Amino acid sequence: MSVPAKIVVIGSYNRDLLIQLQQLPTVGETLLGKNYQEGHGGKGSNQAVAAARQGAEVQFIGCIGQDRHGDEALELWNQEGIHMRVRRDQDNATGVAMILVLDNGDNMIVVGPGANQSLGAEDITFMEEAIAECQVLLLQLEIPVDTAVHAIKLAKQLGVKVILNPAPAQQLPEDIFQYVDILTPNETEARVLVGEPADSTISTEYLCQKLLKLGIKRLVMTQGRAGALYTTGSRIEQVASPKIRALDPTGSGDAFNGTLAMMVAQNASISEAVQRACYAGAHCATKLGVLDGLASKEGLDDFISHKPL
Repeated sequence: MSVPAKIVVIGSYNRDLLIQLQQLPTVGETLLGKNYQEGHGGKGSNQAVAAARQGAEVQFIGCIGQDRHGDEALELWNQEGIHMRVRRDQDNATGVAMILVLDNGDNMIVVGPGANQSLGAEDITFMEEAIAECQVLLLQLEIPVDTAVHAIKLAKQLGVKVILNPAPAQQLPEDIFQYVDILTPNETEARVLVGEPADSTISTEYLCQKLLKLGIKRLVMTQGRAGALYTTGSRIEQVASPKIRALDPTGSGDAFNGTLAMMVAQNASISEAVQRACYAGAHCATKLGVLDGLASKEGLDDFISHKPL
């Protein structure tokens, strides 16, 4: 019997407040939306659920408020079989995300981080034993950058592989990239990391070269409907995503990263890992709301069988 993949996810939990619109409002305008939903979110929590549903043994490290939304988060992780290493903040509310989804599938998100921003280095150090026992540490940037940097360096001291999803996009200290085994930005985040404008027309090849020069061991860049690419510098490999009718892309990147972490923890090849992750991201985009889009292992296998490339 195989030993389950062990993953530690450090990151955020947000309560998602989602509403669909035909168009975005202008300044001072009020529009009527439809299909209002509350749901579970936060990049860290989403990625933890995605990995757990793919069969990983997951421990989640984060910070939530002493409020209703925090209670709901604990219920979720308990239902998903995720081990909780979570501190409850007495002074800050649980994070929230306001999500506007247009009828064409595009979305816009504003996050109020709340308790996520109080997750500190001491919280990470306290969980050193859990990190030491895992194969992969997965983290994002909806927590303080200093906390993320501390976690990355600690993981490397412990001999643990690090996957960093640098979202939301922001500048990071350059020396941190040498500790990252796999960096998973989208194209916009990649531009920001190298100091380019978010809408820069810099070529993908040149962008990859600039990122690898920072010391990253392996780059996996998500490209939305086009799939993803990966490179270690010698050449760029493109991985296609299945054709789908996108309903809501919210959480697709989280489905991708959680699944990628699971595959890496199982020592899959990078091509196999990225391909399955692309399918997981595509599956998520076919559902309204993140949680319904995070497929189980069996559900993703079935989706893949019906969506050959």
